[in-house]
Amino acid sequence: MSKLVVIAYDTPNKAAEVRGKLRKLQKDQAIDVEEVLVAVKDEDGEVSLLQTYKPVVTGRSNRGFWNTLIGLVLMNPVLGMSTARRTDAVSGALTEVGVDEDFLKDLTATFQNGSSVLFALVRDASSPEKVLAELRGTGGTVLQTTLLHEMEEKLQTALDA
Repeated sequence: MSKLVVIAYDTPNKAAEVRGKLRKLQKDQAIDVEEVLVAVKDEDGEVSLLQTYKPVVTGRSNRGFWNTLIGLVLMNPVLGMSTARRTDAVSGALTEVGVDEDFLKDLTATFQNGSSVLFALVRDASSPEKVLAELRGTGGTVLQTTLLHEMEEKLQTALDA
């Protein structure tokens, strides 16, 4: 089962830069990335979704998950929901893949003008120490992950180094 990792960055280009590092790690066979999406919010508050990176086409589709997540990013999920029914439907859809309401609140609070967010679905990290070394010092805040708590802490420590 793929692991979700969502990291917020204070600058508009940093998530795309880290996506490039993940591509390199994929080529080096240190990590098996299913898909990566980068969202950038410019200084005027406009959100752009950079082309997703899908290194290997799989038999199953994550289209529903990504569509829901993208919708939330673009619609400001916590503040912009007009009905309780819509909120419940969105929360229910994301809960099935391990995304909770606290994450949505964190994302809304963190995704300010001039920032970016990296969403990654990772199948496997055959060389986690190499991945952490490559991501060391890139900054960012882990907003959501389905990684084990210990690995999440190691990831945040590497980002902060």
